[in-house]
Amino acid sequence: MTGTRPLAGKVALVAGGTRGGGRGIAVELGAAGATVYVTGRSGAGGCSDMGRPETIEQTAEQVTAAGGLGIPARTDHSRPDEVKALVDRIAAEQDGRLDVLVNSVWGADPLTDWEHPLWEQDLETGLRLLRQAVETHVITSRFALPLMVARRSGLVVEVTDGNTARYRGSFFYDLAKSAVIRLAVAQAAELKPHGVAAVALTPGFLRSEALLDHFGVTEANWRDGAAQDPNFAHSETPAYLGRAVAALAADPRIMTRTGRALATWGLYREYGFTDADGTQPDFAAHWARNLEEEYGPLGDPL
Repeated sequence: MTGTRPLAGKVALVAGGTRGGGRGIAVELGAAGATVYVTGRSGAGGCSDMGRPETIEQTAEQVTAAGGLGIPARTDHSRPDEVKALVDRIAAEQDGRLDVLVNSVWGADPLTDWEHPLWEQDLETGLRLLRQAVETHVITSRFALPLMVARRSGLVVEVTDGNTARYRGSFFYDLAKSAVIRLAVAQAAELKPHGVAAVALTPGFLRSEALLDHFGVTEANWRDGAAQDPNFAHSETPAYLGRAVAALAADPRIMTRTGRALATWGLYREYGFTDADGTQPDFAAHWARNLEEEYGPLGDPL
């Protein structure tokens, strides 16, 4: 897609575009020429409880620098009134147009308990995780989908972790990520008669800002992190996920994919996109070579 603008004139909403995969998606939609509304709780009006320095304004600036138009709109997607106001604004400013909705709200890392089984976890924390990671997607789609239905076109992308039935290591985390896939399936069924597609999409080992900090590295020397976790050598940047979304959004045959749970490691083969450094990471292939015996196949379909 280098040198092309297949999404020029298109309008996108990236819910949860402050950092990580959401930021990568927003920027690459911009690189493809789209106008992108970037939303989240961390912005000029205040920060989220994540304690991270990234803001929606920074993401929007990167969208514009990449060739699109980035519009930051601070929104708490757990609040229906704020989401409705956001969608009303998009409708007013874009003549009712919304071509791409990306539900990438997460923000639940501090709520995830990787150490204990369900019966030993704090119930309110787990339920809060579900509200943060699943209800926000439902609320956002509830108000945004009418814009797509009215125009009889569009794409909904539900960002998840993994596209299989394999257990993800923590009860509430697993439930949230699996539920997001089901959100894509359900929306696809209801939207198909209206010409709107919905898919779930997972990255491989995502090299987010938080993960770089965790390993004490930067994007410039990220490979040093493999000394702590060899799997990190097979990670991918948020741009890789973003380029997958941009390719899907520009595909005139997107309806043939509706209702499916997709992955960057499958889509790069079909669309030919690369990561920021020109490579094509394939975490599923790495998994099959090194981790399948211990954890099971990565490719078992839901």
